[in-house]
Amino acid sequence: MFTEAGWRSAVRVLTTATTAVLLAAPPSHAGDLTEDLAAAVAGSTVNLGFRYRFEAVDEDAFAKEAWASTLRSRLTVAPKPVAGFGVLLEVDDVRHVGADNFNDTRNGVTDRPGVTDPEGTDLNQALLRYTGWQDTEVVLGRQRLEQVNQRFLGGVGWRKNEQTFDAAGISHKFGKKLTTSYSWVGQVNRIQGPDNGTPPADLDSNTHLLDASYAFSPLATLSAYGYLMDFDNADGLSNDTYGLRLTGGAEVVTGWKAGYALEYVEQSDGGDNPVDYDASYYLVEGSISAARLGFKAGYEVLEGDDAAGSAFRTPLATLHAFQGWADKFLTTPDAGVEDLYFAVTGKALGADLILRIHDFSAESGSADWGTELDFSANWPIGKHYAVLLKGATYDADELATDTSKYWLMLTAAF
Repeated sequence: MFTEAGWRSAVRVLTTATTAVLLAAPPSHAGDLTEDLAAAVAGSTVNLGFRYRFEAVDEDAFAKEAWASTLRSRLTVAPKPVAGFGVLLEVDDVRHVGADNFNDTRNGVTDRPGVTDPEGTDLNQALLRYTGWQDTEVVLGRQRLEQVNQRFLGGVGWRKNEQTFDAAGISHKFGKKLTTSYSWVGQVNRIQGPDNGTPPADLDSNTHLLDASYAFSPLATLSAYGYLMDFDNADGLSNDTYGLRLTGGAEVVTGWKAGYALEYVEQSDGGDNPVDYDASYYLVEGSISAARLGFKAGYEVLEGDDAAGSAFRTPLATLHAFQGWADKFLTTPDAGVEDLYFAVTGKALGADLILRIHDFSAESGSADWGTELDFSANWPIGKHYAVLLKGATYDADELATDTSKYWLMLTAAF
């Protein structure tokens, strides 16, 4: 949660930076800079977005179903950059439309399944950006941080209250092939916010994130990363993660492109994590696609060994995008998880279509966790509107219980 002291601190940072720009300007240019600032305000980019969603959850572990009707309103303001400095402010407001027939983690409804979209108004982003050095960007403040596919670092954009980071970061491009970045994170603002509770709305953090990516050719881009995560109020999530990811693709026949992704990651306990563990992650994925039809198959493994707290963990990931939309694997089981999945994408009747099948099993031992079928259809309507229908059905074997989730989402962006 962004406290009163946090608000004051953010304002001080932004005010100090702006004052420094003004004071650094020679007197002969002060008038020009003032005019530039006025032009920046006049030339601000202002975006307004609305996202309404109805979510129904039927989970065998509960006698009652969940029915969640929620609306997020978002205002984003970005004045025109001046002397290489830019500012972005973004405010979100989440409201429940109708009765609270679901557990949002804050409303005290414990006899129905969870839908993690609590009410509240939050400062989603408040950042100062500097791009005055060639091929370099420096960002300070509350911001989005997203790894390429958000498997280990992302914003959880599916939920109404986005995950953002109070951080300081720098990125630099060395020519056209090599890109590097580093960020230090002091606080993680989670989807359970803005009001504090259980689980916590924020993670007090001393986290270091390093990324590097080198594009050899369209056939091969190699990414290397090291994420040293240390959370003062969630020691069990602290970890040191180092990984390599290789991706590429090429046209194999006219109109059809084949692609692949290979990834290997090593993780161990970090910070003050009370559990001493080592675990690995690996991914093999292949795809082939044309303009209106695509196919993908993959095999993803997060290791475990049945000891409590020793499985591979992903506390900052956009978890909803992986291992099924029913969200049964937001926390990796102690025995780990193997996910064999297939997906078909297409376009028909003006909609973007997705169908996915998952087969889940334990990485350690022989347990069959379950299977899942996911589908979605998204209809863009002009430049500003979209309608989404989406569903997930999880058939449990030896993990959790049978679960079905269905969504209707309406979005408007201006």
